[in-house]
Amino acid sequence: MSKKDILIIENLADFEKKINRDNHPYDINLMVMPGTLEDKHKDVDPEKGIQALRRRFNLIYILLDGVHDVHLGADYRWLKPNDLVIVPENFLYASSNVRHCRGFCMHFKTEFVQPLLKGPLAEEFPYFDLQAEHIVNITKTESELIQQSFRDIITEYERFSPEKDYLLRNYIHILLLRIREIYRPHVKKMSEAATRSMKITNQFKHLVEKSFINMRVVQNYAKQLHITPKYLSEIVKENTGKSPREIINEMLLLEARVLLGSTDKTITEIAYQLCFQDQSHFNHFIKQHTGITPLQLRKIL
Repeated sequence: MSKKDILIIENLADFEKKINRDNHPYDINLMVMPGTLEDKHKDVDPEKGIQALRRRFNLIYILLDGVHDVHLGADYRWLKPNDLVIVPENFLYASSNVRHCRGFCMHFKTEFVQPLLKGPLAEEFPYFDLQAEHIVNITKTESELIQQSFRDIITEYERFSPEKDYLLRNYIHILLLRIREIYRPHVKKMSEAATRSMKITNQFKHLVEKSFINMRVVQNYAKQLHITPKYLSEIVKENTGKSPREIINEMLLLEARVLLGSTDKTITEIAYQLCFQDQSHFNHFIKQHTGITPLQLRKIL
């Protein structure tokens, strides 16, 4: 499998082989892959975690126990038991720490469930919108409902039936509906509890996710948010523990890791793709944030 096929991982078979180190033969046209976190994470290198990547399919999982952090776009978080995580297709994702995890997960392509939808996936299920809240901590009762849906999907996935695709599609649709039912009140409550500074911080992070390659000046983000750079720096630091510049740089570094670890592009090509003036500026950026050169980083990814 060529490196250039992994930057945006096109199919579930490649994902299972590259990330989960599963050497079972899978159909390249596979549309759904459910399982437990225990099974999917058993061969993930605990020192490396899950490398920065983008998928051409969606991911939903629920963590019941274990050590797990996530980078989701410009957001970074340590997960808690009963955290429900939604990762839309093409969303930048990475995890540096994955140990002793218990839970359930599922990858699926949007086109698999499209026959049951009235419109785009993110319109019917807003938690797939790129600017939605993608991590929600749910109650034990809600968690048990979600777990049962995952069990139904896994059971049907492993069972032979001439109606398998139809049944799987409907079980997945039930899971999506249950998540929507649970998601709405949690997000409403989170929104009501959020202070003005938290809301602006989230708006800033969403802007960074869209514009970090071409826009790196904090003042430009402040201008778009109609506040002063000083106020933006104060509230972002207060709510995240990081400066706006640090969040922009983290996104740049994650994207650089994707390109270095998952493509055959030269260092110079990557530098220009990420809008650095030249390779030397890119080299300095990588060494400043990792302690090693881009070439050395590529060798260990």
